[in-house]
Amino acid sequence: MGFLLLFFLPISLHPTVSVDGNSDLIQKTCKSTKYYELCLSSLKSDSTSPKADTKDLALVMIRIGMANATAANSYLSSQMLNATNNTLMKKIIKECADKYVSASDALHNSVQDMGAELYDYAYMHVMAAADYPNACHNEFQRYPGLVYPPEIGIREDGLKQICDVVL
Repeated sequence: MGFLLLFFLPISLHPTVSVDGNSDLIQKTCKSTKYYELCLSSLKSDSTSPKADTKDLALVMIRIGMANATAANSYLSSQMLNATNNTLMKKIIKECADKYVSASDALHNSVQDMGAELYDYAYMHVMAAADYPNACHNEFQRYPGLVYPPEIGIREDGLKQICDVVL
């Protein structure tokens, strides 16, 4: 919870801090994260970031996380069609796809929480979003004959890293 407080502390102290066309706030914010390059490239790719305050930067990353979770769900849904002969694999992939829907929902809830300045709840929802893909990984581990596909692992890591930047 300390990461969120460090990230959102400037919001409560300086709610109108903005970048005003330069990247000082973006760089300062990204330097406080574990994934500097991901943070920097993600925030710079959004046209609203250059004039954003810290709260808006967090919202940009949350939207990116929602898009990531939605894309992972779409990928997994398409993989279910390829697993038509393997009912166990189809079941697990369906459960994984559902976890990414839950992750997206949790991130959506964090946006609402941030709008209401309920930062503890926003933190909790982002943490949940980061953890949902782990449940997918655990599903594969329950069945010794199944291998956790690396393509799903890449998506899991991506969402976790985005959520870590938000926190």
